[in-house]
Amino acid sequence: MLRSTIRFILKHVLRILFRVQVSGLDRNIDSRKLLVIANHESFLDGLLLGLNLPFDPVFVVHTGIAKNFWFRLILSQVDYLAVDPTSPMAIKRIIKLVESGRPVVIFPEGRITVTGSLMKVYEGPAFVAAKTEAIILPIRLNGPSRSYFSRLSGKAPRSLFPRMSITAMETAVIQMPDGETTKQRRRKAGDAMRKLMQKMIFESHPKQTLYTGLLEAMDIHGRRRNVVEDIKQIEYTYGDLLKMTLALGRLVSKHSAPNECVAILMPNLAATVCMMIGTSAQGRVPAMLNYKAGTGGMQDACTAANIRTVFTSRAFIEQAKLEADVAGLKGLNILYLEDIREHMEMIDKLWVLVGMLFPRWMEKRNDPEDTAVVLFTSGSEGKPKGVALSHRALLSNVAQVRAIIDFSSEDKVLNALPIFHSFGLTGGTLLPILTGMNLFLYATPLHYRVIPEIAYDRGCSVLFGTSTFLANYAKFAHPYDFYRLRYVVAGAEKLSLAVRDLWFEKFGIRILEGYGATETAPVLAVNTPMAFRSGTVGQLLPCIEHRLIPVPGIDKGGMLHVRGPNVMSGYYRFDNPGVLQAPSSEAGEGWYETGDVVSLDDDGFVSIVGRVKRFAKIAGEMVSLEVVEKLATQASLGAMHGATTQPDGGRGEAIVLFTTDAALTREALSASAKTLGMPEIAVPRKIQRVDALPLLGTGKTDYVTLKRMAEGV
Repeated sequence: MLRSTIRFILKHVLRILFRVQVSGLDRNIDSRKLLVIANHESFLDGLLLGLNLPFDPVFVVHTGIAKNFWFRLILSQVDYLAVDPTSPMAIKRIIKLVESGRPVVIFPEGRITVTGSLMKVYEGPAFVAAKTEAIILPIRLNGPSRSYFSRLSGKAPRSLFPRMSITAMETAVIQMPDGETTKQRRRKAGDAMRKLMQKMIFESHPKQTLYTGLLEAMDIHGRRRNVVEDIKQIEYTYGDLLKMTLALGRLVSKHSAPNECVAILMPNLAATVCMMIGTSAQGRVPAMLNYKAGTGGMQDACTAANIRTVFTSRAFIEQAKLEADVAGLKGLNILYLEDIREHMEMIDKLWVLVGMLFPRWMEKRNDPEDTAVVLFTSGSEGKPKGVALSHRALLSNVAQVRAIIDFSSEDKVLNALPIFHSFGLTGGTLLPILTGMNLFLYATPLHYRVIPEIAYDRGCSVLFGTSTFLANYAKFAHPYDFYRLRYVVAGAEKLSLAVRDLWFEKFGIRILEGYGATETAPVLAVNTPMAFRSGTVGQLLPCIEHRLIPVPGIDKGGMLHVRGPNVMSGYYRFDNPGVLQAPSSEAGEGWYETGDVVSLDDDGFVSIVGRVKRFAKIAGEMVSLEVVEKLATQASLGAMHGATTQPDGGRGEAIVLFTTDAALTREALSASAKTLGMPEIAVPRKIQRVDALPLLGTGKTDYVTLKRMAEGV
């Protein structure tokens, strides 16, 4: 009776103080043989669960916790089992408890998070779940980490009474995995539990727009929190970002129509990000133009998305020497911010002032399914296509990445990748801004000597880049420039083995290679500290469905088709301007065909075999051009290599290898093929020396130009 009274009082006191919201626990849940798992954010977690679960569970706690007087006082309100994780009998005791029929609560991380993200998931609870075939109820706790009962420190936001939520997800079962030994089965069960918890973290993220996501980050971290710095060397707070978002969104709306797709031609600046978010919040669709594409590429992009108006800056155009490119654009209304800013009237300024006081009133469209931004494919194999990415797609990808990598507010991201590229936009810009990390935006990734200095001077801990850019940073960097880097994430192109080894030898840093596409906002898979396998691009992100469809002539792997919350809304094509074509593939409606042939191992790690368009058909056999480039890299580590094809009357096609190594010979390539166990047919017959490979603005090899060069050989 006394326990019930105390529990009743505590439950309502906590609900009032922390405005606790409980969801998903009102449905019918069979509590027999039930294992409740939850993320561990604070010392309040057990109390919150014990007071709000609709059944009476047994909590599994560490013996060290049970010895503490204050914790024993709290534990007196629930039933608990104290176990020593180092004891061989601990797992047996938990298994016996689960099989007894009492619901059991356990925290698979084993400790309170110090990053605010999911930490290491222990194999023991997973093995218990698999051994007992218990029904698993994942519960997401959100908010306790922002209280003074957490173990976060430093820049992490804290308050006396933060809002908290308890969200119960769909139940699941972990089957006992196959394995020759108990150790293997435990490891595989642990992987299954980790993926289940990552899925739980992702699925519980709120459905928002970019604008409301910015407001939520501001509410959590405070308006005065410095968050973005760019080449102007000004540190912008969340309040500054909100002001620019409102003002620039207002300016764009005054010179465009509702639902109109407008182009933004701007560099990596805080203002560019704010303009994009503000434009979408005012019911327009921002399209980020690739200013590296030249007049033709930008004109084609505007045609595809039916763009009539381009917003840019006269100062940027002059500094980037784009006068001729912009002058060559036909049929477009070019508006310069320096000019239209003068038309900011008093009513507009008052509107911004009201928006600063009541920011949630200012968003005209707040449907997460609306298009947030249009990005354009690089055009590495043809005319650029407009990729319509919804708020849902972008924010889902941010949440997916956050669910598997422990980024925290202590991190500082250095992003030199262009915002018009999905990797630079989602990973390098939106991820840090919307999650409270500090961000340094640099204008170009091509300043190979400057970027390592910035990383050193600003103490950056996260760096995003392509293999090409990372190779050059390593070449010019001092061994101590990257002393604070925790994570280096590579994407957009295949990571060279030479680059990977160089970073490990020179800086002691293991590069995390990922994989994705503009159409998937962009990340599909990535290696992480908790799931890393060399030579792969990691495991697929949570909630991404995949199918491998066989490709004739290719024995290993299949064409990757994906479907998930981060997949685009559709394409805008040059030959059908302004008409959105929803994703569809051989796998069905809503599926996106990546164009890549991949293979998955037993643990779900993805290996890229090659792009279908990057195969040569020689004497009836399919040869991956990426394999050819791998042979060249093996034979000449320090050089850059690019393979393409040209017609061959006798064999169908012939491989042409372009290389910056003047000494590379066919004999060296043959020796490399033998070393790697590759067939002789993969050794190119023609080798062309070049001073440098043609590159796109994103750092990828420009294979369209390379193909033209091969035609002239």
